[in-house]
Amino acid sequence: MKFFAAAFFCLLLFACNQKKPAPDVSNIKVDVQLLRFDKDLFSIDTSSVESALNALQKKYGSFLNDYLYNIMVLPPQRDSVAKKIKMFLHDYRFVYDIAQKNFADFDNEFKGIKKGLQYAKYYFPEYKTPANVITFIGPVEGYANVLTASGLAVGLQLYLGEDFPVYHSEFITNVYPDYQQRRFKPAYIAVNCMKNIVSDIYPEKNGSDPLVYQMIDAGKRLYLLDHFLPQLADSLKTGYTQKQLDGCYDNEAGIWNYFVRNNLLFITDPLQVRDYMQDGPYTEVLGQASPGFIGQFIGWQIVRKWMNKNPQITLPQLIDVPEKKIYDEAKYKPR
Repeated sequence: MKFFAAAFFCLLLFACNQKKPAPDVSNIKVDVQLLRFDKDLFSIDTSSVESALNALQKKYGSFLNDYLYNIMVLPPQRDSVAKKIKMFLHDYRFVYDIAQKNFADFDNEFKGIKKGLQYAKYYFPEYKTPANVITFIGPVEGYANVLTASGLAVGLQLYLGEDFPVYHSEFITNVYPDYQQRRFKPAYIAVNCMKNIVSDIYPEKNGSDPLVYQMIDAGKRLYLLDHFLPQLADSLKTGYTQKQLDGCYDNEAGIWNYFVRNNLLFITDPLQVRDYMQDGPYTEVLGQASPGFIGQFIGWQIVRKWMNKNPQITLPQLIDVPEKKIYDEAKYKPR
């Protein structure tokens, strides 16, 4: 049964999906600065790359090593590094130029990230927030976001808009299919950065639990994002299109009933679980209008319902609550 083919809309918003006013975090202090590594790298004198890299080492410390050997994945030999960097600067100059047009100052994006860090600090006062937000240009097939010892690193080459021609080359389409490319725009920068923070606060598990517990675990992560980025659209947090997200709410009961009727909630077979817990263009059994990674949506709703029943629970307490307890007590049964 293709639940997402149903052409009807919910006329009522359930109380469990309504958002509470966000706290004022304007006085929450986070010491974070913006560093434009991309500009510094592409401004070096390519006739003397080795000395330029030494200067960057003094300014950026361990981040230069992270960039060279983890982001660029270059060989450890320094002379080889210099040659590879010189070639990269030549080949990626046009990518850098477009990034500078799109992110001349990066102020709006930085403000969004900083606000997210303020919320994270508000809810997790003991958490040590990153000292820097560092922009870089790396391989298009590489990283978009990395949390390093130096700070949150943002790869601008993967936020140039879904129409950026390079994304549609044969090589890149084999790396990033269409449903991922539509997220290659500035609106996703803050949420991807804060997903790194969520994973740092609440490390991901190994994925061997029954499906419903994995759903709830993913739901906890979205619930944290709800609070770290309260003004951000839910479609950006989930990675769904707005139409897909609307479809999830419109068909919430049908989706849940599918899992219940087919005895899927407690499956542990990784091949079966993968259909519901991995990103993709859609969830096959629910039809092509559905989003991939449908499990995070269901887990999100279960966590929301449980938290509505337990308003005294803080976010640090929530991440320690066993998924089984949340499942048993939420008594989730959408209508």
